[in-house]
Amino acid sequence: MTHDPLLPILHPQGEQLTVEAAVPSGVVTLDTFAGPVKVEWDASSLLTPLGQIVYFIEFLKVSGRFEALIGDCPLAYASPNAPAVCDVIGTWMLSVLAGHRRYAHITALRSDRVLAELLGLERIVSEDSVRRALKAMPEADGLGWLQRHIDQCTHALLGERYIIDIDTTVKPLYGHQEGAVVSYNPKKPGRPSHVLHTYMLAGLRPGTGG
Repeated sequence: MTHDPLLPILHPQGEQLTVEAAVPSGVVTLDTFAGPVKVEWDASSLLTPLGQIVYFIEFLKVSGRFEALIGDCPLAYASPNAPAVCDVIGTWMLSVLAGHRRYAHITALRSDRVLAELLGLERIVSEDSVRRALKAMPEADGLGWLQRHIDQCTHALLGERYIIDIDTTVKPLYGHQEGAVVSYNPKKPGRPSHVLHTYMLAGLRPGTGG
């Protein structure tokens, strides 16, 4: 006679439901400086590194942050042949969002007329125009200009009832891996690494601290 005892449940299930990963589907309408734009995701196509910039452009349009950034920019030109301040700052912003680390990388954006139109630019200027503009901008005025807009975006968060902490973990890498750079590495100085960022949020309930 065989007997199959009931196995004890060592890890009972919790109350949290299974969460499936969200996959973008269908057509999404975004508001840009060129007007409403329909964005459709195709899971079978190759990934483009610039495809999601249109979402940030909608944020700039809806929030008014881009117009405010241009409105009090300390950059001024006397020559009638100089590029527009909006085009210079817009090109600089697109270059940063594209992950560029050198002025020469701006050349890769000059053939992309869609990004310029979505951000409301007449054209994407050359790397020399951006370099000369930033060099001509007074350092104190430029730092104050950027800090002022950063404060306008972040100071409002200090009044919210939550606390967010960040923990960074340095992962040394061996061989050639994508995204590996030489930076702060206390265990293996001089070796390329990835830095993993973990954000912890606490105090979400009203009246409680974290």
